[in-house]
Amino acid sequence: MKEIIYFSAPWCNPCKTLSPIMESLTGQISYRKINVDNDTELSAQYGVRNVPTLVYVKDGVAFDRLVGIQTQKQILNVWDNG
Repeated sequence: MKEIIYFSAPWCNPCKTLSPIMESLTGQISYRKINVDNDTELSAQYGVRNVPTLVYVKDGVAFDRLVGIQTQKQILNVWDNG
């Protein structure tokens, strides 16, 4: 199983920009959104230091990540090549 763990925070302006881009990809990719303030353990597990961060996971193992605002094309490119 492949998914993106989308690390975000409600106070983060770049996260607010990325959120509708991620929502537009619903149905094309599988992702879950994590609030870094509420889930510090998972954030630490994946070494998240900046938000937004997209961690690409396949079969429970992280294989790539993108940090900052991304385009649909950038997100899908990593997804398709993973």
